[in-house]
Amino acid sequence: MNPTHEVFNQPTPLVDVNLYTGNRPLRDTLAALAGSAMPALDMTALESAGAEFGGAAMLRNARLANTHVPVLQTHDRQGRRIDEIEFHPSYHALLGAALRHGLHGAPWVEAPGAHVQRAAAFMLFTEAEPSVLCPVSMSYAVTPALRANPALHAALGDRLAHRVYDDRFVPIAQKAALTMGMGMTEKQGGSDVRSNTTRAVFDGEDGWGRRYTLTGHKWFFSAPMCDAFLVLAQSVGGLSCFFLPRFRPDGTLNAIAIQRLKHKLGNHANASSEVEFVDAHAWLVGEEGRGVPQILAMGALTRLDCALGTAGLMRQALSLALHHTAQRRAFGKTLMAQPLMKNVLADLALESEAATALALRLAVAVDRSEHGADAHEQVMRRLLTPVAKFWICKRGSHFAQEAMECLGGNGYVEEGGQGVMARIYREMPLNSIWEGAGNIMALDLLRALRGADVEPALEQEFAAARGAHVAFDRAADAVLRQVDAITEEGQARRLARDVALVLQAALIFRHTQHHGATSVFDAFCDSRLAQASDVYGLLTARHDLDLLVARAMPADAQ
Repeated sequence: MNPTHEVFNQPTPLVDVNLYTGNRPLRDTLAALAGSAMPALDMTALESAGAEFGGAAMLRNARLANTHVPVLQTHDRQGRRIDEIEFHPSYHALLGAALRHGLHGAPWVEAPGAHVQRAAAFMLFTEAEPSVLCPVSMSYAVTPALRANPALHAALGDRLAHRVYDDRFVPIAQKAALTMGMGMTEKQGGSDVRSNTTRAVFDGEDGWGRRYTLTGHKWFFSAPMCDAFLVLAQSVGGLSCFFLPRFRPDGTLNAIAIQRLKHKLGNHANASSEVEFVDAHAWLVGEEGRGVPQILAMGALTRLDCALGTAGLMRQALSLALHHTAQRRAFGKTLMAQPLMKNVLADLALESEAATALALRLAVAVDRSEHGADAHEQVMRRLLTPVAKFWICKRGSHFAQEAMECLGGNGYVEEGGQGVMARIYREMPLNSIWEGAGNIMALDLLRALRGADVEPALEQEFAAARGAHVAFDRAADAVLRQVDAITEEGQARRLARDVALVLQAALIFRHTQHHGATSVFDAFCDSRLAQASDVYGLLTARHDLDLLVARAMPADAQ
């Protein structure tokens, strides 16, 4: 070999690692939850998932599914309209793994704690490949909305929780496991779904309830190879929610014409599309004119997944940065040993742990409110959904960019899909935009403040950390004053940020105090509450950077 081509001082790939056992912040968070009246979680199952999702086969499938993107086939060779999308086999392998580990509708038919179990596994899967989780997330979120049509829910509910994936493009009656999507956005409306123009005309009744024909278009229609969708359309009674299957009950293809697939910045393995309906058959879900609140029952849960997904991507970006800098040498020592780099890595570790804690706290609120009438958890679920979606997703892109800098030029290179950091960077903005961008979340937070007594609920969340840090007490008091006084829409983003930061600090205190890591709480309060954290790497000399970095290292020996 030519000596100029000798490869040295290049880190090994981060592969065949257990994403669960090597993630101490996640394990500490779950351990703290297990000690707070949460039903026992199956850590063995999470360990199994962590091993599979961090394995070489999973990473290879993730690369192939993103480099061999979906292809739309509108017609067969004889000219018949088929509107079918072809995926690389790796896409189906990934989707099969997601269903096998219960990341779709499984929690709805399982015992209390299943939503938290699923949330942790969802985060682990996201580290390997987030794109295929779009239909998985929607299949998870659809159940509360679908309950408004008891006949449909009775007919399909169990199959939305079935763990054996079926990739065949056949009618619902022939499949054991189903996936579902949604269609709200139209060209002219974006988030303003009340301006939708798709029309629904009553067409009779059958075993699935009130049947309609839909004519119109959807500008974004994600995962169009799902078996069915919830969509919004204008009926006589106003904007309403409808169940729209790909096949009619008689086995014929429904009138859903896929016009094109979107060429997106990232999320390449997922087939986002633009579609048109021409007298497509659909069934009413809920009451006419109640379409927005009906489909938002689904949207609230996909917002949970946006927070979980971004937290998972943060963890993987951090792991890649830690893995690289622990091996790469410059100026006589590893990059990780360089003071400035160590500060950045420690600060990224703080952000990742805080995101994990907040996302899982929302999952706990979902689980507890679905299994009882706990008034506190109902309030926290309503409050945390926009707060976690807003803040975690808003921090994602900046986080990925800083983590990419840790790899230098190597982080910016795609290299046929092997550049995982580049894929993460392209993926990050999606969760911030999907299911309502930042302003929509801020407005939703204001609505949450009107609907419940939020101050006592927040004070209950803050109580354990009171007195542990001056900056925490000051910030907590300021948040409670804002909650009581804020009425201006223009200040809603500030409130969302402040609520998120104080809650993250309180959660870190609760999760780390029994693990000898109270310095994590101190560093978070100093850097996020006592000063503006406008750039990573500003931790002071009084913080134990070595502990923060060691705590975050992606090693099974943790």
